[in-house]
Amino acid sequence: MKRALFCIITFVLLTSVGCTPAQRDPEAIRQDTAKATTEASKDAKAVVKGVEDALKTKSSVDINKATPEQLRALPGVTAAQVHRIIAGRPYASTDELVKRHLVSKAEYDRIADQIAAD
Repeated sequence: MKRALFCIITFVLLTSVGCTPAQRDPEAIRQDTAKATTEASKDAKAVVKGVEDALKTKSSVDINKATPEQLRALPGVTAAQVHRIIAGRPYASTDELVKRHLVSKAEYDRIADQIAAD
């Protein structure tokens, strides 16, 4: 993460210095560079925070409470499977989908990290 922040700041600095007219005052260049660095640092920190938040919040579909649309959005889940999943509620664990032959093992493996049974 720190390396990405460093790369972003370096890129902004090089871009701001490389795109300036040759006749600019060195003090103005220094001030513009400081301003660009501050803005880039804030933006990079926001990006890093967003990535961290996304990684922490692993969204999963609760097979006991999900709407048909939420279940249908899972990769490879058909409308018929959605109907069977809803009809078979409640589930103590997600692997009951395979035990009850509602989805195949291969289909389950494809969605296992995206579902929960709360």
